[in-house]
Amino acid sequence: MSQSEQKETSEQGAQSSGREQSDVLVNPRAVCKVCKRLYRDPKILPCLHTFCSDCIAQLEPFSVSSRIQRDVPEGGKRDKPLEADRPAVTITVLCPDCDSEVDLPPSGHVGLSTDHLALDEVFVETLETDGPLGCDLCGEGGAGSRCEVCSVNLCEFCCQAHRRQKRTASHSIQALEELKACGRLVRPVLCTLHPGQELRLFCQPCDLPICLECAATLHRDHRCCPTRDVIDRHGDRIRELVNVHLRPRLERLEESLQKVEASQETLQARVEATASEVRAFARGYASAVEAHCLSLLRRLEELRVQRRNHLHLQGVQLQQALLDIRGSVEFAERLLSCGSDAEILSAKGVTLRRLTSLAERGYDPHPATVAPDDGSSISFMPREPAGEVEGYPVVGVINSKTVDVSRCTIEGEGLQEGTEGQLGHFTLVCRDSAGEQLARGGEHVLVSVVHTEKKNCKVETTVTDNSDGSYSVSYTPQQPGAYSVWVCVKAQHVKGSPFVLNVKRKFRRHRGTFHCCSFCSSGGAKEARCGCPGTMPGGFKGCGHGHKGHPGKPHWSCCGSTTEQSECLPQSVLAAVSPRSHLRTVEL
Repeated sequence: MSQSEQKETSEQGAQSSGREQSDVLVNPRAVCKVCKRLYRDPKILPCLHTFCSDCIAQLEPFSVSSRIQRDVPEGGKRDKPLEADRPAVTITVLCPDCDSEVDLPPSGHVGLSTDHLALDEVFVETLETDGPLGCDLCGEGGAGSRCEVCSVNLCEFCCQAHRRQKRTASHSIQALEELKACGRLVRPVLCTLHPGQELRLFCQPCDLPICLECAATLHRDHRCCPTRDVIDRHGDRIRELVNVHLRPRLERLEESLQKVEASQETLQARVEATASEVRAFARGYASAVEAHCLSLLRRLEELRVQRRNHLHLQGVQLQQALLDIRGSVEFAERLLSCGSDAEILSAKGVTLRRLTSLAERGYDPHPATVAPDDGSSISFMPREPAGEVEGYPVVGVINSKTVDVSRCTIEGEGLQEGTEGQLGHFTLVCRDSAGEQLARGGEHVLVSVVHTEKKNCKVETTVTDNSDGSYSVSYTPQQPGAYSVWVCVKAQHVKGSPFVLNVKRKFRRHRGTFHCCSFCSSGGAKEARCGCPGTMPGGFKGCGHGHKGHPGKPHWSCCGSTTEQSECLPQSVLAAVSPRSHLRTVEL
């Protein structure tokens, strides 16, 4: 946008500020949400919200950080710090719209991308509210047309002259009435370094739209191409983030928020219905029962406030995530549908950063984790003893029947130790805030068992609802090692979760019988006998006393049964055979 046109837009915004204070309807996309006036030099923050440049400059810094920016000479490294090393200050401000923390570029608010779509809205709003405009060329006649290339308003005489001149004969000229009717301007985006030059090229190394003079001077050695050749690739990237990642998430956020809002209404209705039951029951009693009624209502109000606050926190989180994604998606869709090639490429950088940030790190609730409390667990128990009030026994209590995740317990050794290939199990007991076991089931319980070193090694678990507040969990690990066990109730970890499960390797017993070679073990003494009843070559038999006191070296050989004869292996052979699979040595 040229400097004259920016000045014109600023003056128009200042003149219309008084008009906006009245009850005249103004296009909200043309009004800054900080100063409540038409945009003046609108800039796009990294969160894709637009404000006047002066309004951004007046924002209080949220935080200020600095780092050393080193200038490295071309063609080599440097060993010593130079005087050119200087701290680069990064200023972080809070967005007035979404309250997000955004970093300003090193050059400040002037380095932010200009919102050309907002300038279009300001100009259209000016056309609709300010009445006839003067001719920008002669300054005498009323303007009835506008040259989209020169960005000037023309009277009838200047319009005809504009068409006759050879240099401007091919320019696109539209009637101001048509622009008002369509509510959208198609203006060229002009270079800020070379006024009057349109951004028709795109520098790929610098990732910036540039004009012809920029391509011939500052970007002379860079690879530049027309904007129409690269708009599809960059536009498709924005479109993919919107349609594939953020648009489905936007629908899920809207659905989750509707569930929370509906649950709030149901909760309120349930509380009011329960309060009516309490009041009807209490009317038949004397002053003591009336006092008990008031205490019951106080308890019910506490439950309502507690549940409402929890739902409110869920709603605020969902609302904030919804606003973030909705604002970014609307901006991106409007940029793709209404922006020219140069406008899209001009705002492409900040748009992609914001959309990528939301797609990768934004809040994306899973339907299983959003379980709003609609008050169905709140009920009145009129026959339950409630102690004494003013010396009179009363009945009737408020039962919330809600699980307190911090009080839930795990029973059974299957949560700490297990064996490879064998069934392990433990029991989850859901309790209320008083530590009492719930008398019903139906809670959303999630158990996950994952190997700590092999992330792709997961163990399938089975959770059985016993309908008495307890849940039986069984699993069968196929590999030994340490596992991480997640136990969650209503998408919240129970106390101690995640737990560490140690799975031991399965012990495989040797199927044969080990015999002692009494001849070798005793050093050649024939009176030495083996503890087993087997017979060894040479007539050496078992002694039955476990070989205690044998003077020889421990020496064992393996056979299939106690009745077979087993030949002694030389000591050199025994040393070469694995003792785990064939031979075993013991102290005699």
